[in-house]
Amino acid sequence: MKQGEVKAHGLDGSWVAPDWPVLTLEEVDRLLRRYPQARKAERILSFSPRPFSAASIVQAPKCKVFVKRLHRKVRDREALREEHRWLEYLSGREALVKRPLEDESGDTAVTMGDWTYEVHPVGEGLDVYEEAQSWTPFLSVGHARNAGKALARLHSASAGYEAPSRKASPLVTSFNIFSSNNPWPALARYAEERPALQTYLAKRDWLRESQETFAPLHNRLRGFLAVFQPLWTHNDFHASNLFWSDASPGAEVTDIIDVGLADRTTALHDVATAIERNGVEWLQIHDSSRDPFHMDQIDALLDGYEALHPLSREEAEGLVALLPLVHAEFALSEADYFLRVLNSEEKADLAYIGYFLGHARWFASDPGKKLLGHLQNWAESHPGNVESKPAVSEEARR
Repeated sequence: MKQGEVKAHGLDGSWVAPDWPVLTLEEVDRLLRRYPQARKAERILSFSPRPFSAASIVQAPKCKVFVKRLHRKVRDREALREEHRWLEYLSGREALVKRPLEDESGDTAVTMGDWTYEVHPVGEGLDVYEEAQSWTPFLSVGHARNAGKALARLHSASAGYEAPSRKASPLVTSFNIFSSNNPWPALARYAEERPALQTYLAKRDWLRESQETFAPLHNRLRGFLAVFQPLWTHNDFHASNLFWSDASPGAEVTDIIDVGLADRTTALHDVATAIERNGVEWLQIHDSSRDPFHMDQIDALLDGYEALHPLSREEAEGLVALLPLVHAEFALSEADYFLRVLNSEEKADLAYIGYFLGHARWFASDPGKKLLGHLQNWAESHPGNVESKPAVSEEARR
């Protein structure tokens, strides 16, 4: 996307004016002069349509780099370093992940004014989904299957990374509420730790409506909580966060990018998130003329994942039970972002009513039940006594 026509992904699937000013050549030149690998900026080659930051691919004298700028309310230096330390660990174990670039002082996060910056190598391969709206389907079953394999490789690489969960920040996916046998005190604490969100929620009977919506789902999940072993995960694994070997339907994944939502969750949480963000067209859930999900792609994603990490029946059933509420904690984090950073109650309504409550309630609809029924049949095909390959270290299990 070129500078004169920069638009961002809107919450309703439309193209809208971006919330954040685009990067300028003067700005990125000042930044890149701190990076020995880049030295300076020659020109800006593209502008990302992602809505929560400003980002561009920039031509430097000897290479291209990816520059991302976030407001300090979204990420300060230490919050970015949480992501970068995980990337550095992964990059030593998995070729699909690249470590961020370091500036002349050896830091990977730079602050200038109200902004925090990070600089990354440009992904290897083709950005096939560059213009695709986030959380839309794969272009082919082959892409879905190969994405599943890439996700399994990422989980293998993450095993042994023992950093604690991230500090509370906007736009981070977590699994700290519904991983509990009694999630309601944790849900209340989540809001209390985010004053803008708590003030917004206090205007409605939110704990009651949350319990009415999520209690039946959590009651099903509770019986499988023991299979969810802790692991640092991507938490935003969708087609447009992947680079590809070519544009063919059978292209392989060559790079995994954008770990801004990463945190300590579980491998099954990450797989469920990948299904949610690639397999269901959420903007189409009110169209009764067709099912809004892509069963063939979901099956292929799971098949690709299990080619490297076979699941036990208990894990497979736990994954199915988790799917209807895997979005919940990020939806609250998104609402907090809209309130605390953008001061938009209108957008917070979309995140809380449409996303947090609405996506969970969809699974009680006929199409939602159809999807869960299909996945339950898939889960029941797994022998209960088959050992799955561990995606976490033995130390993390204790």
